This record gives sequence, C-alpha cells and structure tokens, in this order.
Amino acid sequence: MSIDSFPVGLEMHVSYPELQVNLTLLSVTQLKFEIKDGPFARIETVDIQVVPLGNSLFAVSWQGLDGATVMNVQDYDKGLIHSYATLPGGEFLRMTGAFTVTRPADRTSDERPHRNKALVLDAMTSLFQRHDASAVERLYAADYIQHNPNIPQGRDALQALVAGLSPSVYYEPGLIIAEGDLVAIHGRIRGWADTPQVVVDIFRVEEGKLVEHWDVLQDEMPVALGGISMFDPAEGAHHAQPETA
Repeated sequence: MSIDSFPVGLEMHVSYPELQVNLTLLSVTQLKFEIKDGPFARIETVDIQVVPLGNSLFAVSWQGLDGATVMNVQDYDKGLIHSYATLPGGEFLRMTGAFTVTRPADRTSDERPHRNKALVLDAMTSLFQRHDASAVERLYAADYIQHNPNIPQGRDALQALVAGLSPSVYYEPGLIIAEGDLVAIHGRIRGWADTPQVVVDIFRVEEGKLVEHWDVLQDEMPVALGGISMFDPAEGAHHAQPETA
C-alpha cells in the first residue's frame, strides 16, 4: 500500500465519546478539522504527515496553531479513528471514535477486495486442491456460518470434512469478483459428485477471516454444437483487473 491510496477528498464525521469532529482530507499534506462545541471548538486547516501502515490503515499527524500535537490512526476497514493528542498544557488525550463518511473520496481507495480475493483463492485451493485441513484454522473464523444444508456448521466440521475428502476431489478456480466484504468465485470441482460440477461460492470476510459461505452447484453439461462451455479455468485471467500499487 502506498500513500496514493490515502482517500483525498474524503469528508467524515467522527464521534468520539466526548467530542464530535468533522474532518476533510484536502490532500496528502493538509486536512481541515471542525470542532463545533465545547472548549476545543474551532475550525482549522493544518499541515499533516501521512504514513501508510498497510491494510487500509494510515497514521496521520499534525500540530495545531495552539501547539497541540495530534496523531490519528485512521482505520478504513473498521471505520474507526484512534486519536492521541498532547494539549498545550501537557494534558494527554486518548480517544477512539467511529466515523461516517459525509462525502466520498475523489477516487476509490478500498483495498479490501484485492485482499479478500486472495484469501478466498487461498482457501479454495488449500482445502479442495491440496486437501490441507490445517488451513481451515488459519483462514476461517471459529464461528464460521455455513449455508450449505449438507455440511454441518462451524470450523471444526469443515476441517473434518476436508480431512476426509477423497483423493479424487479437485477444485479449479475461475472468475473471481469482490466488493466490500463479499467475494464470489466461479469454479469447477471434480470428485465431489459422480459428475464434475460447476459451482459459485460466495464468502463474507471479517477481520481477515472467512465468516460466512453460500454456494450453488450444477452438474457440468457437455457443450452443444456452437455452444460455449459452462466453465473455463482461464476465465479468471481473462477478466482480471490490474492492481495498483
């Protein structure tokens, strides 16, 4: 993640326990804050330093006109800002506030889809290509929710299923799409049933783990004259979008 991912143009309202603040990210070198009420009420534009920390986290620091120094850790995955301020008199404040976006950034900077697609691809190939049952604990939440009625609930049940898979089970990934915390992957699985099946799996991701799953399976049908196959393992590469730094 680079500083180019900083959501310039974003306006947000931050609700701290004892303070309400409006922030506008003017550039990678300036922001404007507005505190409407209380002893700190004012509007000010300050010079900032932005340091990308990875996974949609940024450290943003500045010094106000009154000498107060502020460090914000802005977490765009969780919608939180952790703020640490030293006031002119030496008082030190620690505050965490949830924020709501009142104006979107000039360009999208959400990196979750890229990370979540990689997580799902890792899960599907680890479990259903390599039959690595140990990967379940690494990739799935403990309270994993399963919407396939033929598979019991929970991570332990999934781990037992993978450990007992027939050597003939083999999964091929294809097209994969993601938005926000949801990922859908189109693939083909052999050995799960008597006939190869084409499947769409949908996952919900939370804090870097797979927490919920839905799927739809259909027996693969031969291609009729002049038709197009239901699945092509190269389809993912055909539709992939280049990732920015």
